[in-house]
Amino acid sequence: MKNTILAVTALLSLAIPASAAPSQIRAGVAPASFKSEKSRIVQRALRQSVRVEVMVRGKVVRAASGVVVANEGSNSYILTNEHVVSREGLSGTASFVVVVERPKLHRLPARVIFEGHVPEEDLALLAVDGEKLAAVEIASETQVDVGDDVVVVGAPYGKSLSVSAGIVSQIETDDQDPKVQRSMKTDAPIGYGASGGGVFELPSGRLCGLVEGYRTAKVAFGGISKDDFSFDVPMPGETFLSPPSKIHGFLARAGVARLAGLREPANGELREDPAAPVARAR
Repeated sequence: MKNTILAVTALLSLAIPASAAPSQIRAGVAPASFKSEKSRIVQRALRQSVRVEVMVRGKVVRAASGVVVANEGSNSYILTNEHVVSREGLSGTASFVVVVERPKLHRLPARVIFEGHVPEEDLALLAVDGEKLAAVEIASETQVDVGDDVVVVGAPYGKSLSVSAGIVSQIETDDQDPKVQRSMKTDAPIGYGASGGGVFELPSGRLCGLVEGYRTAKVAFGGISKDDFSFDVPMPGETFLSPPSKIHGFLARAGVARLAGLREPANGELREDPAAPVARAR
């Protein structure tokens, strides 16, 4: 009996890595070496993602998401949506803050340096001075297709960054040139505040899209009073994204294509998407 107990104890000890701290074992936290490839990609994507806050008179009036796409020295460039940074409808002068969550939570002042036009090009570029943030590699048009696995990182309701998973559910291309992607969709569930969130392709971890918005369905319940209760629910497969074609063209016009690791287009290629409007530099 004693020998049996010793044998079982020896087998159990072999199943626990030597590097695992007792607190990790008790809490059921897997050591880093046991994490899946998908988990490692998500952790990297979280470091490349930020929250974007629009401030008026010291108060947050709008919160959304963004993703770091380029560095220049100690400065960083963040891609988000134009409708996120739009000053229309604000009751005062707006300022912008980028909230970095990883590896340590801190806030950085940001400035808008380039903007597209909604709805054709719902993209905007922010600059942060004095800190080199982790930047993502951007996928090319040929590196993303319908059915590809993706994870989406966003900040729903201005809270901490959140991750959802799904697939690329649709890609609309130009009738004349199929290499030009007009729009893209994913079935990954998102919520309010995920605008500007990065869509990362698996297993590469490249940025293959940027959340623009989503279609909702209204769900209503009749109560015992005359007032009904209703709320909006995001529709599966109806999350709209800026595809790689739009991202590439926008960053080229913003003058940061090389910094983002993209091929510098020739002058005649800057407007490769004929529907793309002239963006505004600031």
